[in-house]
Amino acid sequence: MTHRTVVRAAAAGTLATLLTGLAPQMSWAAETPAPPKAPAATSVTAAHEAAAAPATLATLSRFFARDGALTTSRAAPRIEGATVPVYALSPDFVRGKSGAPVAELEFLASKAVASDGRKASVWTVRQGTTWKVVNIATGDDETRYAAAGARTAKGGTVFHEPQIDAWYVQHGDRVQPLDAEAVKAVGAHGTTVAAYQERVSKAYGDKLPGSAYDKRGEAGGFGEAGGAAPGKENPGTRTVTTAAEEDNTPVAAASAVAGLAAVLALGLSGTAALRRRRRR
Repeated sequence: MTHRTVVRAAAAGTLATLLTGLAPQMSWAAETPAPPKAPAATSVTAAHEAAAAPATLATLSRFFARDGALTTSRAAPRIEGATVPVYALSPDFVRGKSGAPVAELEFLASKAVASDGRKASVWTVRQGTTWKVVNIATGDDETRYAAAGARTAKGGTVFHEPQIDAWYVQHGDRVQPLDAEAVKAVGAHGTTVAAYQERVSKAYGDKLPGSAYDKRGEAGGFGEAGGAAPGKENPGTRTVTTAAEEDNTPVAAASAVAGLAAVLALGLSGTAALRRRRRR
């Protein structure tokens, strides 16, 4: 586990300074952030079409056949269900920027299913005026948690905290957990947006882009120098392949962080590009 040093006030004379430092946070805490802007229906349709395109299905056949359980001719992948927006913890929210949404759009995801029932998530991003497939990952976390969040808090925003592989739904002033990692972070009954912001600020506030931590090259999430990055205590095993890989060789998510960060242009340094999947 990552150990953080908690700096404590040693004398009563520091109280005024501490209260002054807390004033901006107190002002922010009184606000309920607006939800992130949802992608347009036309964008969702275009992303779904990209995921279901013949070229994507051919890549999915190779993806499902990578371990020899199926041949490419027998994989017969199909896109099932709706394409959903995938949101991740916002760097501006971590910073405590006034009015910043808790999460921001990362990509759109579609569930792919092979003939043997195995699932994969197809990630699409906007490039210029079109939506293109950039990654395929094992499992269906993205669409599954989107559905779970809709059941838990209709109209809420489902989002991912990738540093600890936790999924939540935010609705109004509440952040509620959707998986075991989120329960560990905010409790079974969730927490307030302000309390959640305080937690992530303490955890990641000194590791945002441009920070000393980032400049030391430790923002990828797995570097050993100078201490572990957030979430290193839970290295999962989700298989990811990038659309740019000409030989279609699957790569571990941990080794793909740098490439995904460049393609997806995510915040929270390189760690936000990490999609870690425990084997269930």
